[in-house]
Parts: sequence; C-alpha cells; structure tokens
Amino acid sequence: MIKQIKGLHHVTSMAADAVENNRFFTQTLGLRRVKKTVNFDQPDVYHLYYGDEIGTPGSVMTYFPFGQMPRGRRGTGEVGTTEFAVPKGALPFWKERLGNHGVSGLSESSFLGENRLRFDGPDGDGFALVESETRDRTPWTGADVPEEAGILGFHGARFTLRDAAATGELLSFMGYQKDETEGDVTRYRIEGGNAADTIDVEELRGAKTAGQGAGSVHHIAFAVENRAAQLEVRKALMDTGYQVTPVIDRDYFWAIYFRTPGGVLFEVATNEPGFDRDEDTAQLGQALKLPDRYEANRAQIESLLPAIDG
Repeated sequence: MIKQIKGLHHVTSMAADAVENNRFFTQTLGLRRVKKTVNFDQPDVYHLYYGDEIGTPGSVMTYFPFGQMPRGRRGTGEVGTTEFAVPKGALPFWKERLGNHGVSGLSESSFLGENRLRFDGPDGDGFALVESETRDRTPWTGADVPEEAGILGFHGARFTLRDAAATGELLSFMGYQKDETEGDVTRYRIEGGNAADTIDVEELRGAKTAGQGAGSVHHIAFAVENRAAQLEVRKALMDTGYQVTPVIDRDYFWAIYFRTPGGVLFEVATNEPGFDRDEDTAQLGQALKLPDRYEANRAQIESLLPAIDG
C-alpha cells in the first residue's frame, strides 16, 4: 500500500471564458488567484490557479479556459462534484450570496452528518460547500467574504462511476480507508494528511458516460511532499500495472499522471516548490508567468490572451 499521499493537491477543470471564470472564483467565491500562467501544451490558453493566500496544496482549483468550448456532458467516469470546505454555520451566508450573484443549481442536503450546499459553476461545473472544522486553515477573504464564512480549501471530491469497485481498490492502495456508505455513495478518507482528505465514490450503474467539455474536471491531483516520495509512488503504481507518465516539471510542482479504471485521470503532484518560486507572496497571480521555453514568444502570447482584471 502507498503511504506517501497526503490528500488532494489541486483539481483542474476546463472553462469556456477566462474572464467569466476569473470573476466567478475571485469575486463570487472570494478565492485568491495565486497564479496566472498558460497551458504548457497550448500557450494561447491560460492556466489559472485559485486558492488561499499562498496556494496551499489542498486548496487550489485550476482552470484551462479554452474559449467558447462546448459544455461537457455530465455522467459516469468523471469527478462529478468538487467540494470546498467552509466553517460550520457558514451555509446560510453562502446560500444568500450565491443567490444574489445569480448562481444556479442551489440545493441543500446532508451527507454523513455534514451540511452541504450544492451549486453550479459558470459552465455547469458541479460544486458543493461542506461545513467542516477549520483544522488550522485560514481562508482568503477576498471580495468582502468574511473570515468566519470564507472557503478553507477543499473538503474533497465526489466521483460518479458506473462501477465503483476497481476505483475503490485503487483508492485503498493509495492509502485511503473505506469509511461509511450512504445510499449509492461510499466515502474514502486518508489519515495523517492535509485537510482535503476525503473522496466520495457514487455508483450510477445505469447512467451514460460523461463527455468532457467546459465545466468538466480534466484531472484531479493528489499531494506528496517531495520528488523522492513521488518516485516511490510512481514505482508502486507501475509495479501494480498502471501506465504512469514520466515526471513532468510544471514549474510550481512536479507531476505524474495515470488513468484510473473508472476513467478519471489522476495526477500525483509534489508540494514543492510552490507558487512563490517566481513571485513574492504579496503579488501572487498578478503578472503573467510563462514557462522558460515560451518566454521568447511573450509578446505574441500576450496578444492572444484576453485581459483579466485583478
């Protein structure tokens, strides 16, 4: 069993419009944009990162806004809901705020005793706010969101799968412990990691397969402390038969990727070096940062990217 994984690192999704995406996460949800860079494989597309003050692993939602991309189709084989943690008692504030901002899909529920508020992102993204213990996390209080209600980081994520068994086995191999089941949803929790420590697996045997597009999660990343731990995880996965990419330098972390039995793309990302490697903490997310190989083409790249406020 793998013992190096510490919970979630980040979740990366796709969007149709960079300006709308930036506005939603920084103004509606009050998160901080901690990095403004580009898709390493398609530099005329932004890669935007939102999180807490420093982009702590376990707090960062990232986006590829591909520009007028058709919406994805919800279904099985995907991360159906990305869950953010908020302090206990914060949901009434968020229900009113999201309603005032015209956010759709608002619905309240509970799961395993936790109060939840589900809502849609700008492209039909599936999100939920879950009331949780703060666990020494401090929210970024942007856009007049008070600290007592601010988003703390991720609570976890919910997968929607046609057959949950193989993915459950994989999560157990990755160090997650099977927890409780309520209805068609089973929780897996990792001990001794960060506060973004739950994965819920929802089995929907009769549902259609998801189709990726705007509003879809592209991949979900799990955190390890450093490159040495990442190499140990990579070897363990490959020894078990998974096809894992070589280590890829993403400037702010190193990454490996592999496809899971249920169809979800997993990444394992390092906590090092972090988002302050090329910007002072006070200025995170302001300037456009480019990978070294694109720096010579900065003027051309900047001319292709839409202007983003803030």
